[in-house]
Amino acid sequence: MANDVTVFDLDVFQNDVRTIASSPLEWEQYRGQNILVTGAAGMLPIYIVGTLLAANDLHGLDLNVTGMVRSPDKARLRLGTALDRPDFELQTVDVIDRIQFDKQFHTVFHGASPARPALHKGSPVTTLKANTLGTINLLDAQAAKGGGSFVLLSSSEVYGSVAEEGLISEDSLGTLQHFNPRASYSEGKRIAETALAAYQEEYGIRALTLRFGHIFGPGLALDDGRVQADFLADVVHGRNVRMMSSGAAMRTYTYVADAVLGLFFAHLIGDDHVYNVANPAGNITIRQLAEAFAAARPEKSLHLEFANPDDDRAYSPVTSLGLSSQRLSALGWTPQHSLAEGINRTIASYEES
Repeated sequence: MANDVTVFDLDVFQNDVRTIASSPLEWEQYRGQNILVTGAAGMLPIYIVGTLLAANDLHGLDLNVTGMVRSPDKARLRLGTALDRPDFELQTVDVIDRIQFDKQFHTVFHGASPARPALHKGSPVTTLKANTLGTINLLDAQAAKGGGSFVLLSSSEVYGSVAEEGLISEDSLGTLQHFNPRASYSEGKRIAETALAAYQEEYGIRALTLRFGHIFGPGLALDDGRVQADFLADVVHGRNVRMMSSGAAMRTYTYVADAVLGLFFAHLIGDDHVYNVANPAGNITIRQLAEAFAAARPEKSLHLEFANPDDDRAYSPVTSLGLSSQRLSALGWTPQHSLAEGINRTIASYEES
């Protein structure tokens, strides 16, 4: 089964983005806008592209979307019939390079960033440059054309190691081993957030940072390297779900459509500069996530397998490292999918392809 599928044309995807675009939000704010989405072939950015185009269809906004990508062949495969639309344009640009916009982009959604852990380890310099230079280059280009709104897709990894117990709020502060090459991603995101705040102060860019927890859904690559992708690949290929540890660590897992709905709540309604995006009901252990994936297709009779058999008996919950979504929820955002529903839709997207 192919790893890269035509995400845009999946029934699950189209249903998701039409549902988001049907939400009672202030979509009129995008009327007549030129909107840029970087990293447009990625899981979150492609949902942003799809939602904007669906909103154009539903609300007649006369907006135009540009998808900026580094790998055009992969993007064309994943974007499918979006390329045939008159309100969408694909540009091949590496954000690490100096950028000049040929027009003003009223809104920039910046999602171009190596997300897979293997890339952070194998290409830490590229990861660092994409998050730091890439963000600054885009901000320079937008400021040169008169400014606008800039939405940064950041990560829960900016919090580092947080000593306090309970869910992590936007005001929490943690520590990072910044001299570790793996910090190229987390510190790079921190610098990107600082850059956005600086450009808001000096150039009047409207700044919004979304810190996402662990996201899963259609478009998640089976070889992504994170546990949700590993478990997805096991179910898709009919293998028992393999655990490399006892799975005691807790994280917050959110279905991609709910995460993108939260992004638009923050951008169209919110007044704060930073929002966590995480489904509080998805704050579970890795083992519970694995069990949910295994149970999603009972006809396959899958169960958990442990690399170390002793881990099957060593399971004990630990302090949560999940995100608090209270600030976003105060705007009226409510996740629409349970963990089981999100997992079912994610698996279905591969079955459909």
